[in-house]
Amino acid sequence: MKNFIITLVFAFVTQAFYAQGAFDKFDGQDDVTSVIVNKKMFDLMSKVKTDGSDKETQQYINLIKKLDYLKVFTTKNPKIEADMKASADKYVKSAGLEELMRVNDGGRNVRISVKSGATDSQVKELLMFIDGAKGDETVLLSLTGNFDINEISVLTDKMQLPGGSDLKKASKGKK
Repeated sequence: MKNFIITLVFAFVTQAFYAQGAFDKFDGQDDVTSVIVNKKMFDLMSKVKTDGSDKETQQYINLIKKLDYLKVFTTKNPKIEADMKASADKYVKSAGLEELMRVNDGGRNVRISVKSGATDSQVKELLMFIDGAKGDETVLLSLTGNFDINEISVLTDKMQLPGGSDLKKASKGKK
């Protein structure tokens, strides 16, 4: 019984850290632009003093307090794009993410998958994959924490994330 409990705990711990490791192979690669923001940076960002008059800035600060990791990888390299797509597909299945939204617009495919929290709008993890079309960048975005999907539009506006307009559509669609 003791071995079973240790194995079970190890499985949960491994799963929790897999999101951080699943896409790390793209960090530092030639032809890949990466943005990685960790919990410590979100904590520092949330301590910015505001006068409280800007409602959107306050919403942004409230949201970033709830975030753990943000990883964004972009590329135009076809070989890396294929690897990103395969990694994203594998991760969606292994992490138990559910599809939130899928859009095909002029050859550009956008898929947003989430791991839900306590309520329908609560999200523990969000994964967005945008398949580049005809010279557009391929984008792989992973966001973890415990946040409301409806707050995402504030994040995309303030941080100017690649694929931000697609995330805005997802947040409006889940209300």
